[in-house]
Amino acid sequence: MKPQGLDAYVNPLFWGGVLLGLLLSLLYAEHQVLTGDQTQMLYKGYLGALQGTWLSYGNAASAVGNVPGSLSAYLVGLPLTIWYSPYAPMLALLVMRLVSYLLFDSVIRQLFAPRIRLLFMLLYWLNPWFMYENLLYNPSYLFLFAALHFWSAFHLRHKPSFFHTLIHVLAIGMAMQLHYSWPILAVISAYLFYRRLIHIHWLGLASAILLIAASLIPYLQELMSNQTIAQNTDPEAQKRYIGWGGVHVYPVLKAFIYWFRYGSWLFAERLINDTHFAWLSSSHYVQLALTWIWRIVVYAIGALSIVLSLKANWFVWQQVKGQWWRRPAVAEADGEQWFTLYGVAALLAIFISAVLSPIIFSYWHLMIAFPFAQIPLLLFIRHWAQPQTDRRQTQALLLAVCYCLCVNLIAANDSRKFSYQVSFKTQTEAYVAEQQQLGLLLPKADPSAP
Repeated sequence: MKPQGLDAYVNPLFWGGVLLGLLLSLLYAEHQVLTGDQTQMLYKGYLGALQGTWLSYGNAASAVGNVPGSLSAYLVGLPLTIWYSPYAPMLALLVMRLVSYLLFDSVIRQLFAPRIRLLFMLLYWLNPWFMYENLLYNPSYLFLFAALHFWSAFHLRHKPSFFHTLIHVLAIGMAMQLHYSWPILAVISAYLFYRRLIHIHWLGLASAILLIAASLIPYLQELMSNQTIAQNTDPEAQKRYIGWGGVHVYPVLKAFIYWFRYGSWLFAERLINDTHFAWLSSSHYVQLALTWIWRIVVYAIGALSIVLSLKANWFVWQQVKGQWWRRPAVAEADGEQWFTLYGVAALLAIFISAVLSPIIFSYWHLMIAFPFAQIPLLLFIRHWAQPQTDRRQTQALLLAVCYCLCVNLIAANDSRKFSYQVSFKTQTEAYVAEQQQLGLLLPKADPSAP
């Protein structure tokens, strides 16, 4: 039967949306304000590319030591060895983020009607929550490993596979070398395995563990001679411990709040409150008026979307209550059941991570779970939308895309992390030159020199 209505235009709309997202990503990337988060990544990458020294540890964490492993250095440094330009590692990051979306989409299109692919594009690829992470720091890379984890788990739902098990476990191990939110993926895997929603290939598991262990050998060697990389120098941070969140109510509560916010358009305060519209007008009164209109509109839509997010999660809970923990139930779960229970696993993982955490989370600490927070919303909207309202659905989708486009254009030019006044290339070159003057980085060798 020939597709009708919106379904008939899914492919051109899909690729148009992909292109739009790439253009927005490039805009964000060029206008990012360079801070300590990015310079940590840049220093490790340029150190490797210029001097062949690949640091065995990643960025410093909030309350504990540096993230273990050399992955962050290679993710920035290897693109620089191919093309010596500040844009090289940034383009590599954009490709990784695109691959993450395509991996999620490859599963969505197997489970749902074609138009649901467009809904997921809006909820993930064009979402300002996602776009606002288009900057060169470690949480921005996590989306690829979240996608690999989800994609490989989907392919393990019926039978074990060496390749997919290897990818599944490596996704956890590679996330571990970027950010301390990696236990979220590990808890999801444990839940899926307990519920028999994935089937592990034991040789694939052993191979992945060996590869991860081998990649951490340089870090362990460094740790034996440099204990400072395993601890935070802040005395207040040193008072924290694993399980600190479990004896305080607020860290766990805040983690749940972020789950619901990720499924809404109540975006980060850094995106909303630091916009002043100086790029549109030099008049103080015009700037003030635009600022308040912007805040009222974004917070109003955000508040309504929070209600939708809560309803979506309640809808999913109604589908799974009574069976979400019963082990023998879902050995032959269909695709949609599996998809639903993966979302439940992600929420459970956030709860456990919040209990174990030594810090109070900020929004970027849980960003690895952002894609999974879209699962309840996608399921709820799919259930609510009726085929006979195709025209209304199309109109609603277009309005939502226009809104996201507007928010992204403003945030990419005028927010805490992004500004129309700066250039990523100029800032990076100035930072590298400064490090070279201080003797912390060697100048790039002249290829024409004898």
